[in-house]
Amino acid sequence: MKVGIGVYKKQEGYIKNSFLIILAFATAFFPRILNSIGFPAPINFVHFLIVPIACGIVVTKTKIRNKNQISIAKALLFGFLILLGMMTASAFLNKAGLINIFLSLMLLSEPFLVLLAIICIPISQESFKKFRTWILRFGCFHIFLAIAQHFLIIVGILNVTEMQPTDNVQGVFYLTGSGHVVAASVSMSFGLYYLISAKTAPILLRSSMIVAAFFQLLFADAKQVLLVWLLAWFILIMIKLQDLRKTIQYLIAAILISYGLWWCIQNVEAFSAFNTWIRPELYGPDGQATLLKSAPIRIIPTFYKSPLNWLLGLGPGHTVGRLGGWMLKDYSFLLKPLGATTHPASQAVWDAWSEFSWLDSSFFAPLWSWAGIWGDFGFAGLGAYLYLASIVWRRICLDDFCKFTMLTVLIYGFVFTQLEEPGYMLSMAMLIGMRWHELQILKHSRFYHAQLDIEADRQLKAET
Repeated sequence: MKVGIGVYKKQEGYIKNSFLIILAFATAFFPRILNSIGFPAPINFVHFLIVPIACGIVVTKTKIRNKNQISIAKALLFGFLILLGMMTASAFLNKAGLINIFLSLMLLSEPFLVLLAIICIPISQESFKKFRTWILRFGCFHIFLAIAQHFLIIVGILNVTEMQPTDNVQGVFYLTGSGHVVAASVSMSFGLYYLISAKTAPILLRSSMIVAAFFQLLFADAKQVLLVWLLAWFILIMIKLQDLRKTIQYLIAAILISYGLWWCIQNVEAFSAFNTWIRPELYGPDGQATLLKSAPIRIIPTFYKSPLNWLLGLGPGHTVGRLGGWMLKDYSFLLKPLGATTHPASQAVWDAWSEFSWLDSSFFAPLWSWAGIWGDFGFAGLGAYLYLASIVWRRICLDDFCKFTMLTVLIYGFVFTQLEEPGYMLSMAMLIGMRWHELQILKHSRFYHAQLDIEADRQLKAET
């Protein structure tokens, strides 16, 4: 039955489709922790099959009538096809394997596929609450697990890897190289989403989730998460300059929080680790951090054999993205038999990193997503990806939470390879997609009640 515009009280396929999306998300969110407790390595690749299949079923089987949903879905699908075209052209130019195309496409487009699937489900307040409850349970479990890991490490029950003990506070991303940063960024985003969206819950309960996430951040010593958030907040303030009231509110809050953080760094032992990289000499034009971070920009063009490489790059998985950076190396026993190809440009950047091995933070890593997208697919591929991102920004990010979340994602692309971390990116896609649905439900609910009021006024006038 249809109520209002695009709002469905009952839709037989909704529960099934929402379950498929939850299943797809779970296959990307939990494989690391499953692998760490004994599941075989291929568990990390299951989502590459489940996500496109589940999202494909949702898109083809769900019947939506809302013109806005249909328009957004078509735009995302068109952008996806453009990205696929650029990747395929780059692969043929550079003789990359078909498995390289598939894995690169999935690493970069999975969050857009999930958003496409979320946009394509009918808007139903009752069913949406059940959907959101499951996703929030995943987030709460992740935060709880990360904090538990911290205390288990302290008492010596949980063995740590060769990394710093704090680096092992990783929640469901346990036993991954930069899992503590990914884990903290996911937890903070879940906490912020719950604080903003759960309007009917007590403020103490809403605040508890982000407070717990912040303690996880401190336990994990994930300094860069705060830096990314502050930078995203500053950019959001600049974007909101036309709204003077919000700009002043955000600016005052940013100043107070920044000052409070700086005071804590200088005076509170729990924050002392943040002083580690406050060394201005590292960041000048000739600073070692700057030279290391910019290494792929200097090294990758030295392997170009044609002017077309500037347009289409060196091929999927051939430079410094997640696939070329280490997946092809770590999982060569699985991918080589499938025809995976590698390129010396990846090793050249790794060699440059070894010269600055003492800069062991992922913040300085020469393997970062924007460099990887540009290196693999050139300016054409980078443009295709940015076009997809612009659709999300213009059509789906309708409030400050979504815009802020999107900004943090884009900034992380300059830090490490988080744009290609499935668990992180699908988490952000789920949060943005859920927030979009909340705003649509609110919008159509107001419209529906306004229509009822208008109809009641008409009847009253007719009776009088």
